[in-house]
Amino acid sequence: MKISCLKCVFLLALLCLCSPVVSQKLITYEAGMGTRDPYDSDVWILYQKVKAKHEGMTLYADSALLNQVRNDLTAFGHVKIVLSDTTTIFGDQLYYDGETRVLDIWDDTVRMVDGKTILKSDHITYDRFSSIAEYSTWGITTNQGRKLVSRRGYYNADFKVFDIYDSVVLTDTNMMLTTDTLVYSMRTHLAEFWSPTHVYTDSTTMYSEQGTYNTDLRYAHSVKSSEVHHGEKHITCDTLDYYEKTEFGQARGHVVLYDTVNDIISTSKYAETNQSTRTSFVTDSALIRIISRHDNDTNERNSSNTNPDTLYIHADTIFLTNDSLRHLESINAFRSVKMFRKDAQGACDSAYYTAIDSTLRMFFNPVLWYDDYQASADTIVLLHDSTGAKHAYFNSNSFFIEKLDAQRYNQIKGRNTEVYFSKGEPTYSDILGNSEMVYYITDEDQYGNITLIGVNVGIGSNMRIYFADRAPDRIVTQGNPDMHTYPLDKIEEEKKFLNHFEWRDAERPYRPMDVFIKPSITIEQPSTKDN
Repeated sequence: MKISCLKCVFLLALLCLCSPVVSQKLITYEAGMGTRDPYDSDVWILYQKVKAKHEGMTLYADSALLNQVRNDLTAFGHVKIVLSDTTTIFGDQLYYDGETRVLDIWDDTVRMVDGKTILKSDHITYDRFSSIAEYSTWGITTNQGRKLVSRRGYYNADFKVFDIYDSVVLTDTNMMLTTDTLVYSMRTHLAEFWSPTHVYTDSTTMYSEQGTYNTDLRYAHSVKSSEVHHGEKHITCDTLDYYEKTEFGQARGHVVLYDTVNDIISTSKYAETNQSTRTSFVTDSALIRIISRHDNDTNERNSSNTNPDTLYIHADTIFLTNDSLRHLESINAFRSVKMFRKDAQGACDSAYYTAIDSTLRMFFNPVLWYDDYQASADTIVLLHDSTGAKHAYFNSNSFFIEKLDAQRYNQIKGRNTEVYFSKGEPTYSDILGNSEMVYYITDEDQYGNITLIGVNVGIGSNMRIYFADRAPDRIVTQGNPDMHTYPLDKIEEEKKFLNHFEWRDAERPYRPMDVFIKPSITIEQPSTKDN
């Protein structure tokens, strides 16, 4: 029997050598037994440890059908195809076309092993010319703890790259990526996508519609509809670079950063956040909205309605720092700062807010407005508590103005000024050092009509102002004041305005988005005509 088998192998090999097909393209083989197909003389039926070779590929099977005219092979049972030293395909049934060099292999457990990459599917087609494997009945790939799943896909064995589609899931021990279209490199571990994509980790959820994700570095680069949700921080933008390991992100274009712990919404064209140092900054059209704790409903966050308790802060650049518990620690705003709240507004060159003592410090030509009042100084410090404003300190060159009409302004100035509040409302104010005033005397008739009847002009070492309903109600001068009262038609024009009078209404934001307006600042010169 062994001699007969050897003769069979020899004769079959001899027939192959004598075939008119070019020799290097012929499939050569070995088998324990072989016979001609009685119904097709072009086909050899091979049994027992079939081994076939073709241009660097070796194939093993339990049995096979070899058509020498078409130069193709159909194999059955324990099929194994060795494509290279590192690449092997296993299955139960196979068809191989020696002319096109395309393999079709199928059963319930087809698997392609390429080094440490293992691809499993019910059906794999492999093109030896392009070194590309294709599947269309779900594929599962594993590689060093990573797992790729998709309904259909392609694998390039030369470049170690997957191009996969439809219900794609990429996972490892710390991450899951879901999408519909993905290119993934087994060498660089870089995933590229062009469809809605989510990346989930223990602490972060990312969304993008076009970009890349490096599973080694945990680095995401998104260029369309980008989002990151990290604990209490939510970022949406056009373009995003996010390093999950260091919790560092760079966002560009239509940036919105929402801090749910502190109820702060930041918008800008560029932002950075670094949770390892607990800092963030926004710049280029930067705006911060600090939403009141007792009125932070969804409508405030998602609509243009103005919440009277929301504070809007704009500056060229704004830094935010959190403490170890992610609570707001400080806000630093630099250059062209403007602030808006419905009950008060402000402007300065730079401002610094510390949450630990709820203190706002305004530097370099600061000014505050509320109702028809304006307050300015070289430096302004505002302290708050849970009820609102608690204490205000106007350091050096304090100046307070109330506009009565286009020609008349109540004015009080001094070296330093302190304002005291109760439950957020001013109770009294002390003007300390070199106090001066221009204050109009009014008379109210029985119908509530107010008439100007004169002007008080004078100086004193100190003054105290008592408030009622947020307006000055009574002024007390101290330290031998020099005061004069003038009828409206008798006061000299130069006495109507204190030195350095400046009505800065052109800077004032009357609506939230006015904080972006940067007018050419000019001192408003009141009319010299008396009405």
